[in-house]
Amino acid sequence: MALNTWLVRIFLVSVLSVWIYADYRLSLDVPLNLAGPFTLHLRKGEGVRALGQRLRSEGILKEPLWLIILTYSSGNARNLKFGDYVLKPGLTPRVLLDQVVSGKSRQVPVTLIEGMNFRELLKILNQHPVIQHELSAKSPGEIMTLLGETGLPAEGAFFPDTYFTSAETSDLDILRKARRKMQSVLNVEWQGRDPSVPYPTAYEGLIMASIVEKETGHVSERAAIAGVFVRRLNQHMRLQTDPTVIYGLGEAFDGDLRKEDLRRDTPFNTYTRSGLPPTPIALPGRDAIHAAMHPQ
Repeated sequence: MALNTWLVRIFLVSVLSVWIYADYRLSLDVPLNLAGPFTLHLRKGEGVRALGQRLRSEGILKEPLWLIILTYSSGNARNLKFGDYVLKPGLTPRVLLDQVVSGKSRQVPVTLIEGMNFRELLKILNQHPVIQHELSAKSPGEIMTLLGETGLPAEGAFFPDTYFTSAETSDLDILRKARRKMQSVLNVEWQGRDPSVPYPTAYEGLIMASIVEKETGHVSERAAIAGVFVRRLNQHMRLQTDPTVIYGLGEAFDGDLRKEDLRRDTPFNTYTRSGLPPTPIALPGRDAIHAAMHPQ
């Protein structure tokens, strides 16, 4: 009798063990409850328990226990990488764990806007909630040195565009991409320029492009505006363009350009000085660069 009881217990334990193991394996390979793509933000320092509870509260994961057990049993409890992840229909808990351990973060946009200046560009990077921040305390000159271009002014050096990145990417990485793209775009436009343009270097063409960018937001007007400025240069006239005055005033500009501002001499004031300003005054986009190289 005792032997039969012992055998029954062994049988029940065995059945229970098999059922638990089967449920464990099955639960990890059953797709999450996703009707469509879901963006999961894994916070820095957040553990698998908190993650599992959050997925359950969202109705995505019925039982987080098995995900938690898998994470600990695989030695990955401390290996979760924070960032944004896109969970797509068909994704299983097992694959989800692989993603957050490998750090395959969702690509998030960082947009540098045409016409903004370098100070405004840095503000966008500094306020971005996802990327890593390495440049907050750096001067423009120090930043250019980090990019390997000591002595090159930062203003106008970066191409305005939307760059997709992940949580592991730094603001310096984004500037590196934007710098490479500006070099590429400027080189193509310079090589295909109208041979009559009066600028001896691509950099001076970039300066003109930045002025054109700030003068108008209408693409159809840019080549004509570039033509006006080119004719003034050829006739040794001053450009007399307000955006250069505003740029020269810097943070002292209060939004109201006065007559005395036009007479206030700065290196960028094209009412008081002849020729082009010493540097670009903004980030010019492709259309403005093309217009500067093909004035009408």
